[in-house]
This record gives sequence, structure tokens and C-alpha cells, in this order.
Amino acid sequence: MAEKTIIRDMTSGSPTGHIVKFFFPLLMGMLFQQFYNMVDTAIVGKFLGSGALASVGATGSVMFMILGFCMGLCNGFSIPISQAFGAKDYKLLRKYFANSIWLYIGFSVIITLIVCLLCRNILVWMDTPKDIIEGSYEYLFIIFLGIPVLFLYDIFSGIMRALGDSKHPLVFLVISSVLNIGLDIVAIPKFGVAGAAYATVISQLISGILCLIFVIKKFDIIKVQKGEWKPSSKCISRLCAMGIPMGLQYSITAIGSIILQTAVNRLGSDVIAAITAGGKINMFLCCPFDAMGTTMATYTGQNLGAQKYDRIDKGILSCSGLGLAYSVFALVLIWLLGQYMAMIFINAEEVDLIEKTVVFMRWNSAFYFPLALVNIVRFTIQGLGFGKLAILAGVCEMIARGLVGFFLIPAFGFVMACIAGPAAWIFADAFLIPAYILCMRYLRKRKYEDFYR
Repeated sequence: MAEKTIIRDMTSGSPTGHIVKFFFPLLMGMLFQQFYNMVDTAIVGKFLGSGALASVGATGSVMFMILGFCMGLCNGFSIPISQAFGAKDYKLLRKYFANSIWLYIGFSVIITLIVCLLCRNILVWMDTPKDIIEGSYEYLFIIFLGIPVLFLYDIFSGIMRALGDSKHPLVFLVISSVLNIGLDIVAIPKFGVAGAAYATVISQLISGILCLIFVIKKFDIIKVQKGEWKPSSKCISRLCAMGIPMGLQYSITAIGSIILQTAVNRLGSDVIAAITAGGKINMFLCCPFDAMGTTMATYTGQNLGAQKYDRIDKGILSCSGLGLAYSVFALVLIWLLGQYMAMIFINAEEVDLIEKTVVFMRWNSAFYFPLALVNIVRFTIQGLGFGKLAILAGVCEMIARGLVGFFLIPAFGFVMACIAGPAAWIFADAFLIPAYILCMRYLRKRKYEDFYR
């Protein structure tokens, strides 16, 4: 069958080998995704100035809350698929696939309608400065209209990764990123910040369609048979039990980011622009941590389905070692080259903005390893099937960012905005690491059939 050369069974062989081979294509895909997001921001900053850069930056936490929920939802849907694959229950796998498509249609329509209607109100509630609110609204509204497009890519790329294929989502992202850059160059000078939004939505649409076509043609293992398209309340319940908590963890974390963004908005558009630039660079450099997390969700899901708990422990240790090595590398990189990275987004004569951007990046990079653990351990717990615990980790992050936003930034200003991320990561780790230990103890006492049927 065609998919035999595509899928990866991670339930046997070297855990480190499987993790590394799955991780690198996934990492490259995330880097390309962040790369064209950075290009959006860089072209806006260079062509339209710091005001337009702040307009785009002021939407970041809201986008993270809504789009993060969509991404988490789709990633959660893929976990029962990976577990069924690990258990070699292909009929159940197909039923999960079919029901995830029905859920995709329903969620994408409902979420798009709600957030588009509330878009301007959200920006007003966040005290977005009057000099940038119109640009922020224009950009955000177009992105929100494209939510079904984002869902399309996330749902099918998640299915491919659940079956061990992290290479082909990379291919489709490379194609879309090149297109996105070309559209940016044409659209941003002509349409302003709206042009950046149009370019993003169109490029994501193309990558989503390519994923859809590829999955239909190449993955015979999920070709739904007669009667399997019928919605199943049991499958929908299981998918939602995985997807909704995984989505909510992003949204709850983002609530803290919105509180933080509201506090930052009161510091003025220059600070917003500096944190926007520094945040984009940090997001790019933190892609390996996101890739490690997604890798562990698939690896854990498959090995849980096969009831190979020792392999899960070995996998999380291997991935944590990889995270530590990269954290040290990224820290050194930012301390040596942070100024030059800032100038990707900010003109060289804006010395104060560059200095603030570098300070923000250095504070964050000093705590990259705690961030690595947040992603690795949280996604492992999700792969184990304990999605609700991920919500509590998100609550920890929300509390930390909320405390900084409500109390420290008003009292001490910009520097406190720099420590909000590190504080959130440390709070989350203090919860996640003991939670993982308890989850593994619990699962070793129960059989797969009892827990999932």
C-alpha cells in the first residue's frame, strides 16, 4: 500500500532515533511557518513604519487565543488517531478520522462567526491605542475570516503526523511560505497591513488544499468504508475530550497574554513595536520546542496504544536532552547577535527600539529550557490522554502572566514585560512535572481496553 513508505510506527526500535527523525521535518515546517510570519512583520515594519508594525503586534495575543484554540483542537483530534494506530485498530482509526472531519466543519463555521462579530470590541477592551486600532482591526478581521483555511491545514497535517509522517506537511508549508513571501511583496505596499493578512490567508489555503489532496490519494489506511462516515457520538465525545482541552490550554494561556498585552498597550506604541519585533524573533527561535512537543504527542500516543510505558519514559528523557542542548545554543546566539536580529524588523536609526527589543529577547532566552520542558511534558501528558491536565498548566501560565500584567508592569514598566514569559513557564513546569509522574503511575495500573473503550 502507498502509505507503507509514509507512515512511521514508533512502537519499536530506538526511541531517540524515532524522535529525531520525526522531529527534524516537523521543525523545518514550523521554521518555514514562522519565517513567512516574520516576513509579514518585517515587510510591514520596513515598508510601512513602526506604527503599522505596532498595529500588527497589538493583535498577537488575540490571534494566539483564537488560532491557538483551533490548532490545539486539531492536534487533539489527532491523538485518538495515533492511539488507534498504535493499537492496530484500523476500523476505529477510520471512524475517528471521519468524525474529526464533521467536527472540523462545525467548529470552523461557529468560531469564525463569533470572532468576526466581536473583533473590534476585543481590541477596544484591550485598550489598543487609537493611533493603531484601525490597522489592527483591518488585519485581525481578515485573519479571522480565514479560520476555516487554518483549520483545513491543521486537521490534515495533524492526521499525517498522527500516522508518523512529518515530512509531507513540511513540503506543503515550504510551497505556501514561498508563495506568501511573493504575495507580501506585492500586496503590502498596495494594501498596507491588510495585504499581509491576505497573503497569509491565501498561502494557508493553498497548503491546506495540498494536504487534503495528498491525504486522500496516499493514505489508504484512512479511506473510510461504507457506513463509517455516519457521525458517532462515542467517537465525537472522545475527539472532543482530547481536542477541546488541548485547544483551551492555548486559549487560557492566551488570556494571560491578553492581560499582559493590555498592560503593554498602556506603555505606548514604541514599546508595543519593540515587543512585537522581539516576540517574532523569539517565536522563530522557539520553533524547536514546539516541534519537540508535537513529536512527543505522536510518539506517546502510539506507544500508549501499544502499552509500552517504558518507551514513553525513555522518549521524554531523550527529548529533554535535545531541548537542553538547543536552549544553550539559542541563548548564546541571542546574546551575540540580538542587535542584528532586531534590525530585521526595525530601521537602524531607531536605536531605542532596537535596545528594548534586545533586552526583551535576552530575558526570554535565559529561560528557554523551562519553556522546552513546558512543551515536552505537556504534549506528552496530552498523548497519554489527560487533556484536562493541560488546561491546568495553561491556568498556571495565565496566572503568572496576569500577575505580571496587573501588578508588576504598572509599577515597574517595560522590564517587567520581559519577565512575563519566563514566569509563566516556571509556573507551568512546577505543575507539569509532578503531573507527568502521577499520570504514568496511574496508567501502569490500567490496561488499554479499560481506559479507551
